[in-house]
Amino acid sequence: MRRLVSSGSSFEADIGYSRAVVCDGWVFVSGTTGFDYATMEIAGDAAAQAEQTFRNIDAALREAGAAMADVVRVRYILPDAGDWPSCWPVTRAWLGAVRPAATMIVAALQDPRMRIEIEVTARLPEA
Repeated sequence: MRRLVSSGSSFEADIGYSRAVVCDGWVFVSGTTGFDYATMEIAGDAAAQAEQTFRNIDAALREAGAAMADVVRVRYILPDAGDWPSCWPVTRAWLGAVRPAATMIVAALQDPRMRIEIEVTARLPEA
């Protein structure tokens, strides 16, 4: 069974994807950035964007029936590796106790305002 989760972001409809897909006990959260989807505003620095990104991911996971504690894999994508250390306190606050498998990649992002994109995979808790 496959269930789609939407954040209401205009990006999802414009590009053709879901914020998350729930399938066979897994939650696959798309690459998520620091836009506040209610206002479509984004902060200027990477750490503030990381914080908003995790709030967006947390909301998608909750809608899917999971939590941050269920995250088993995370990928961080940043256009500037120099921004990465400023994000560590944020990543530690959200995932420090969970300690999922993680990768950080340097790559260009869709919008030059985006300083970080985060993708996670979570396992739904046992019923």
